Amino acid sequence: MMRSLRWTAMACFLALSLGENSWAQGPEDRTAKYLESVRHHPGLLLAFLQQMPKGGDLHVHLSGAIYAESFIDWASENALCVDRSTSKLIRSACDSCEAYTNKPSVRCAYQDHILYDQLVDAWSMRNWHREEESGHDHFFATFEKFSPAMEKHVGDALAEEASRAAEDHLQYVEVMHTADGMQAATLGGKLGWDDDFGKFREKLLGGGMADVVASVRSQLDSDEARKKEVLHCGTAQGAPGCGVTIQYLYQVLRGLPREQVFAQILLGFELAKADPRFVGFNLVMPEDYYVPMHDFDLHMRIIEALRKFYPATHVSLHAGELAMGLVTPEGLRFHIRESVERAGAERIGHGVDVMSEDDPIGLLEEMAKKNVLVEICLTSNDVILGVSGDRHPLPVYMKYGVPVALATDDEGVSRGNMTQDYLRAVETYGLSYLQLKHMARESLEHSFIPGDSLWSDGHELRRAAACADDKASGDRVSPKCEKLIGASERARVQWQLERAFAEFEKKF
Repeated sequence: MMRSLRWTAMACFLALSLGENSWAQGPEDRTAKYLESVRHHPGLLLAFLQQMPKGGDLHVHLSGAIYAESFIDWASENALCVDRSTSKLIRSACDSCEAYTNKPSVRCAYQDHILYDQLVDAWSMRNWHREEESGHDHFFATFEKFSPAMEKHVGDALAEEASRAAEDHLQYVEVMHTADGMQAATLGGKLGWDDDFGKFREKLLGGGMADVVASVRSQLDSDEARKKEVLHCGTAQGAPGCGVTIQYLYQVLRGLPREQVFAQILLGFELAKADPRFVGFNLVMPEDYYVPMHDFDLHMRIIEALRKFYPATHVSLHAGELAMGLVTPEGLRFHIRESVERAGAERIGHGVDVMSEDDPIGLLEEMAKKNVLVEICLTSNDVILGVSGDRHPLPVYMKYGVPVALATDDEGVSRGNMTQDYLRAVETYGLSYLQLKHMARESLEHSFIPGDSLWSDGHELRRAAACADDKASGDRVSPKCEKLIGASERARVQWQLERAFAEFEKKF
């Protein structure tokens, strides 16, 4: 009897001790331990990561973020037909909805499950098989097929992106968007190439670029109004997506002729100067295509020359979205370095081939020193390039102190979301809760949100002195911290993330 009582007393003591230690560890430690406890339980791990605050998505293409099912609806509203043999949307007189007509209306897909499934598969990576078709080719072919559905539906697309971001517990998204409908490219083609970059800039500015800027701003007003209408923002029925901050990177199509690329790059600079919603620009289209490869150095020189006129403009560049065999070995050796050193990129999108660059270790050290963040797109790199697991450079970037943040790239085409990329990061690379939390903070620290940062050190993310003693879990902040948050949009969004982490960690 006495032995039984002693064991009971010891058990109670141990339970109390563990409980005290658990509380002494604090919410962050308990949350980190919970992740470790579910690391090998995929369902529980997914549920944990879905609810985890994730900060911002810095690398997302608007058209690529939309799921094929939405494009079917919008194409139907636009009264478009589809070429059944290619799955491309076309504008013409549509055939009837009888089985296997050549050009049925997209509306026919609602009663024809074979056609509906064909469109979803053709406009995304659903049911794609690596053994039968190049992921690269299938992925990039989707955009030409569904792009007419985006007409008159940019606002709807913004609403969908905001809603999905909110579901993923993201607060901030920088959307890449060619918002001018090719007006700048048309202007550049009309005026023709000039080897003198300064003179070419003056020709474009004097030839109608201001009208393009005004047109973009007016259209964006309309698109954002539609987004708010869809989400019922400002009403009692406002959707969670209303709380997501969306800003824009003007999307330059680098596969176009050089005079059109120049005009679009100039428009990117001009929009960032004229409209605070545009926080920078980026160059897009497959890096391995002929023109992006052949003109890569030219594009870097254009950005380098124009930055002198717009020193405050932010630049994030796709670079290193390549793999051995996709291009010649020489093509893998300099894109990331040129983007950082010549074009002054503050962030690099993808950066997959970094270890094929000349002096890769030196480049990694330089990126760490300059605090250049890499936007890591794990799902995209896998389906497009076939690069995943140990072949992906994420662990190398982390080893050399290069800041990184996870990003979705084209979640609609890839049929994924940010939570799935977090899951992939944990399962593949064994990342801890603290590492994921640091990445989420990095995403906002390296965003192009204006204003002073909540962090005094952009490398270690040490809290600024004004907010050093404030607890995110508290109801109030000190006057100094409140002043910083009130005066800086960046600090405000960062503090929102800290509050979200505090609420999340209370669950554990």
